[in-house]
Amino acid sequence: MPTSTPSTVRTTPTSAAPKRSLRWRVVDIVVASVLAVAVGVVFKLWEFGYEPLSAAVALLLPGTQALFGGVWLLAGPIVALVVRKPGAALFAEIVAASVEALLGTQWGWSTLEAGLVQGLGAEIVLALFLYRVYRLPVVVLAGAAAGLAMGINDSVLWYAGYDAAFKTVYIVCGTISGAVIAGIGSWLIVRALARTGVLSSFAVGREHTRRRPGSSAA
Repeated sequence: MPTSTPSTVRTTPTSAAPKRSLRWRVVDIVVASVLAVAVGVVFKLWEFGYEPLSAAVALLLPGTQALFGGVWLLAGPIVALVVRKPGAALFAEIVAASVEALLGTQWGWSTLEAGLVQGLGAEIVLALFLYRVYRLPVVVLAGAAAGLAMGINDSVLWYAGYDAAFKTVYIVCGTISGAVIAGIGSWLIVRALARTGVLSSFAVGREHTRRRPGSSAA
């Protein structure tokens, strides 16, 4: 009677996914700084567009000028999407605000206070997700939180004497602007940068590569 030999089962060792570090690398600092400075220049240029647009909509409904404030919230979500480390959104907003102040602005160095508050708004949302979730809904929520922070901050500092109706409209419009311009806008901007290949050293660049048609999974 032939004896059956036990079949050998070849097992392929599964390599555990490398644990993602939340520590900043040198490349993180460099790229975050470059992006923040570039957005800071955009902040300064946006002043020329904001004035006529905000004045026009404020005539229709006072407080709606905050709908255009989301441009000043872009730095935080953009850099956070790329770097994905604690403090990225706050760092970017402060650097961008500093650049705007250095270039000269009607708000002077108070832009630093605004950058701090707005950066904290986005940072709190990302911290709630432990800096590990950067899908579109989370980025939109971070942008909305930055817009909410902007609306409240401006209402206290610049519109303290205005009535509650104005402040409510302003804060709501700021939150919407943050969600749309800073949230969806930053998402689209970072995706466009990823398509160029300049973000290949970052997770967002690798995610884009995996999504490309014909790309082989690693």
